[in-house]
Amino acid sequence: MPRSSLSQRKTAGRVMHEFKHGELKSGPGGKGGKVRSRRQAIAIALSESGSSKDKSKAENRRALSKTKRKEARGETAQQEKEGKSHVGARGQRESSRAMGGKDAKKTTARGDRAARARARGDGKTKDQLYAQAKRRGIPNRSKLTKQQLENALAR
Repeated sequence: MPRSSLSQRKTAGRVMHEFKHGELKSGPGGKGGKVRSRRQAIAIALSESGSSKDKSKAENRRALSKTKRKEARGETAQQEKEGKSHVGARGQRESSRAMGGKDAKKTTARGDRAARARARGDGKTKDQLYAQAKRRGIPNRSKLTKQQLENALAR
């Protein structure tokens, strides 16, 4: 069996993620209820990703393109639960405005936290902090995180 492509592996991974979190449903429109069987989830993953050995090449191609359209519209269970609007260029997820994405008017709590982290520690990189710790002879410095290096150097 030929090796599956990156997009096929991503799709299969997403389906298994939905199964693990109890979001995967079977049947048309999810009318069949939650999938409880791991084997059923794998079958759905292979089918949606166009990697099924039971389907012809044309059917697999059609299944994958249908799945890609669903992901582009943001209609997968994972995207709906996580508030992601669509999968954008090169497979990177892009957030909706509500999540603080493109052209958002206000920052999110996650954005605020990231900004505070960038502002901490005089803007030095971990490599710079590590070099400084090396000069001062701080033990176990290779195992320390950036925050821990900052704290060790502050003493």
